[in-house]
Amino acid sequence: MERESIKVIAKNKKAYHDYFIQESMEAGIELCGTEVKSIRGGGVNLKDSWCSVVKGELMVNGMHISPYEQGNIFNRDPYRPRRLLMHKKEILKLFGTLKQDGLSLIPLSVYFKGSLVKLEVGICKGKKLYDKRAVMAEKSAKRDIDRSLKERNR
Repeated sequence: MERESIKVIAKNKKAYHDYFIQESMEAGIELCGTEVKSIRGGGVNLKDSWCSVVKGELMVNGMHISPYEQGNIFNRDPYRPRRLLMHKKEILKLFGTLKQDGLSLIPLSVYFKGSLVKLEVGICKGKKLYDKRAVMAEKSAKRDIDRSLKERNR
């Protein structure tokens, strides 16, 4: 069995900073041709994007895909809402989960799986300021420990 190659195009680093990711899943994304070409060139930005369920369909909002330079009249609005492709049961499960307080559906990364563009979405809970400080302190302590161990082993 041949494994499909995965090439990550963009990651939403701000999501990892602002949210606790509880669960993540993969969704296809409905795009036009010039958008795919722009994504191949790395012209996508996930910062400040979010997902919502509208009339039983999953939509991604605020995702910026730069206009393709050779696309002229075929280019679409860079910020238009795009439909995500998931099974109806998965969408209903997500909708039920998102009704809980404080949970959001945030795009985490865009990648190619073979020739298909996929979007990783995460069910996230917002971090408070003291949570962010605790994570930063933990990273700093780990970095100091690693640095001292490295110096000791020389």
